[in-house]
Amino acid sequence: MTLQELVNRAASLYSDRKAVWFDECNDKPPTFYTYATVVKLAVELTAFLQKHCDPQGKCEIGLYCYPGINLPSWILGILQVPAAYSPIDPDAPPVLSSYFMKKSNLQYILVENDKINKFRMSHVGCFYHNSSTIEHIGLTLFQMSSSNADLNSQVDNVKSKYEPFKAMGNLQPGPTVCPDKTEVKTSEEGYMDIGQKYSLAYVLHTSGTTGIPKVVRVPHKCIVPNIQHLKSIFEITQDDMLFLASPLTFDPSVVELFVALTSGASILVVPNTIKMMPVELSAALFHHHRVTVLQATPTLLRRFGAHIIKSTVLSANTSLRVLALGGEAFPVLNLLKSWKHKENKTSIFNLYGITEVSSWATCYRIPEEVFSSDFRTDFPIPLGSPLLGTKVEVRDTNGSAVLEGEGQIFIGGEERICFLDDEITVPLGTMRETGDFVRVQNAKLFFLGRKDNQIKRHGKRFNIECLQQSVLGLLGDSTGISKDAVFLYSGGDSLKALRFYDEVEMLVGKAVPGLLEVILSCSIEEVYRHILKILFSDEDQLMNYDNVVKRKLSGNSGEELHGKYIKLKSERGLEVVSGLTSFIALSRGNKFFSMNFTKSFMQPTNTVQVGVELLQQPSFQHLVTPSIMKSHAQGYEMENRILTVTNKANKTDCCSVQQIPAECSHVTTAELALCIRWKSNTRKCVDASPLVVIPSKEEVSASVYVGSHSHAMQAIDLDLGEIKWEKNLGDRIESSACVSKCGNFIVVGCYDGLVYVLQSSDGEIHWTFVTEDTVKSSAVVDPSSGLVYIGSHDQHVYTLDIYKKACIWKLHCEGGAVFSSPCLSSSPHHLYVATLGGLLLAVNPVTGNKIWKSFLGKPLFSSPHCNEKYVCVGCVDGNLYCYTHSGEKVWQFSTNGPVFSSPCISSLTKQEIFFGSHDCFIYCCNMEGNLLWKFEATSSVYGTPFVFQSGALKNKILLAAVSTDGKVWILNAKSGTAEGVDKLPGEVFSSPVVWGTKLVVGCRNDYIYCLDLYITGKKDS
Repeated sequence: MTLQELVNRAASLYSDRKAVWFDECNDKPPTFYTYATVVKLAVELTAFLQKHCDPQGKCEIGLYCYPGINLPSWILGILQVPAAYSPIDPDAPPVLSSYFMKKSNLQYILVENDKINKFRMSHVGCFYHNSSTIEHIGLTLFQMSSSNADLNSQVDNVKSKYEPFKAMGNLQPGPTVCPDKTEVKTSEEGYMDIGQKYSLAYVLHTSGTTGIPKVVRVPHKCIVPNIQHLKSIFEITQDDMLFLASPLTFDPSVVELFVALTSGASILVVPNTIKMMPVELSAALFHHHRVTVLQATPTLLRRFGAHIIKSTVLSANTSLRVLALGGEAFPVLNLLKSWKHKENKTSIFNLYGITEVSSWATCYRIPEEVFSSDFRTDFPIPLGSPLLGTKVEVRDTNGSAVLEGEGQIFIGGEERICFLDDEITVPLGTMRETGDFVRVQNAKLFFLGRKDNQIKRHGKRFNIECLQQSVLGLLGDSTGISKDAVFLYSGGDSLKALRFYDEVEMLVGKAVPGLLEVILSCSIEEVYRHILKILFSDEDQLMNYDNVVKRKLSGNSGEELHGKYIKLKSERGLEVVSGLTSFIALSRGNKFFSMNFTKSFMQPTNTVQVGVELLQQPSFQHLVTPSIMKSHAQGYEMENRILTVTNKANKTDCCSVQQIPAECSHVTTAELALCIRWKSNTRKCVDASPLVVIPSKEEVSASVYVGSHSHAMQAIDLDLGEIKWEKNLGDRIESSACVSKCGNFIVVGCYDGLVYVLQSSDGEIHWTFVTEDTVKSSAVVDPSSGLVYIGSHDQHVYTLDIYKKACIWKLHCEGGAVFSSPCLSSSPHHLYVATLGGLLLAVNPVTGNKIWKSFLGKPLFSSPHCNEKYVCVGCVDGNLYCYTHSGEKVWQFSTNGPVFSSPCISSLTKQEIFFGSHDCFIYCCNMEGNLLWKFEATSSVYGTPFVFQSGALKNKILLAAVSTDGKVWILNAKSGTAEGVDKLPGEVFSSPVVWGTKLVVGCRNDYIYCLDLYITGKKDS
């Protein structure tokens, strides 16, 4: 029996019932297909594929799409060829997808029509258009090109990243286990052959967290027993509504889809972005569609938050009949009890399994009595009983069966067999090693954790996962954390990371090179291993690198071009860009980028008009195209501004301003007030600073671009606060975006080691460039050449041509990660780079050759900023340093705390430099290094100040700055006196950007905020 046969049997019984619902969770009403429609579309696709595909034995067809209304028909249509379907995630790093497609030897890929451009750009030259588009089905067929050298090189890149860790092996004594985690049985029991006709249902790959990602081919015989048994356990009927919670590349999605479609039930599909929005998702699932069966990971459940879980998901009157949790450790019972209403009747199950024996292996129903108030809270939840056809064994390190005590789980079964990587035949009854350890007690299995989560401390075995479960079992957040505690928020407080770094070096009594970069980018385990490696460099044999998880994918999509360069032309690559519109872009620290495209722009002998920083921002009533323009031949004056140096005698020390907590707070001593105009939920902390782009066309609205630790990049309407688009990248985003020369692209770095080039209009990926480590640096664009400069934690700075999709050159920065953003000067033509190794570098932007360098001795988190005479940078030693363009140190200005803030230099104030310090002061000094004024905030100042002026605010020159406690300060830039203050409901490590009377800044309460600035009593309605 095959999956498609089971679906067709159900469709014949329930042809008029609704099979699939798709809800975009917006103003559009949800759409549905009946079973008859699903089957009809599937038959059409099957006929098309049979006509255009030459199976040549086993047939596997890729499916490159997002979840939608047609998804069940597409999968069914492939299965009926007959062929196996192989889902490919459009949002996965192209290098991983390419590796998977090559390793799987996929000859055919069905691509969703609106993803064709993305597919082609991600896999240039690997596939060709095989046929005409199947219009009403929404797919286009591509076939593998006969020459696919690009794909081969990407496969080698992935292998090179993983194989060093795989090759080390297990140093512990005892019998070795096959690398493919297979226990080979004797041949007399028979084999399953991958060449058996029409045997495969789908092809997936493992995540690769414990080695090279493995290709897993799943026969119908392996998955059908799962579907049939779970249908019975969950008591599925045609009246049920299930939710497609899992991504297609995660094999539980097969269970969700086919448990529904083989029962006459309905399956609900929503866009991936909605799955990240708890409020919208809960409304769709439990109010609009009344979902009755939810299979999900504990992470997805937790994402709803305690309030929604209690009030909706597990409430007394919820529609949810079955909640099956799997893919991760089951939640602590005490926490689950706190979520579940005493009148709630939902049946809750614990599922366990591995992709190598797809999909689930065991199931346990939580007894209802454990949720009673008088039941003990420490009741352990077992993994449960093996599912139909599944065999579960527990073995010790010698391979002997464990009947009582601890051991590792092995999973298999007579026909519960999948083919891993290049396996052709597999012995029946093969058992796969899971890497998971359990405790066997009274014939029940209790999950302990991964083998690499177990450590010994003081001679006793300790499991990190137990600690994690205890922490996750806490009913609320602790508010009593000591300020002395060292807490490392991933991608967060650099000061605490620095303190931890200092404490480690003090503890071990010697310098630990590279430690700060590891603390900022890696897990605590990797920090520990780095310290051991430095301290015991001659005892590397003691290190079991097999347990080190290498999270970053790599494979340089550009060439090693240090010392080489391509001759640049001002119009380079712009033939790929259409619809050029003049615009102004603003980012942190008063970085203005203004482009005015003349009619002759596309001519070879053109003069590109580049605007300097605006001397005064226009009113919001009418956007005035900047009148002050200079050609690139006269010098780029945005980063390298013309400043008139004048002496300032005004040296005012200002005291702190009293906090006035309110939605719209007013300062009694000033006329300026701040009020929240809008806020946008990104679902995790926003440490990145916003980019604001204002097109010259009045009919095109201004946009705010900002990334979040939720992996989401948002484009937001500056006036209305409406999300224009949202794009999920591969990992956290702390890098601030910059806009390309043409205005059509946004460039941003990501924790996954990629530099993303997104279309500014819709967020679709134009290109990704792979570095070797996390990218927290923010890019800068040369307005003349259009080249992009950006740093990486891999200790390199890169120059990228985003139009030709090439790396022009890269430079190793002598042992320090590049956390900060490069700074570009036009005269002299220098690129300044600051590193966590304490080095300030001046580099030739054309060739990548070093011009000069200065070693400051302490890490540089601050980004350099320059004018026509000097370049300035802050240091964690508490100083702001000033250099000439030839590398001579002119002066240093001392504060009483580390300086993470970048200096702000603005033509509005002619000769002042503004910056913040962790001593809680905002400083203003002149170009000679003399203090003009300082203002005491109520907390450390991490972000970079912003100078602005608006006619609506009496034309005063003002300074916006934020302190880490969430205060937004508006100061008089000349005197340092407070003009206004407001407090956001979370910590702030983002830097503010102001346009007109709108201030935009990110916050650690997961929101990006836009505040209106106005004179008290004069706020527009």
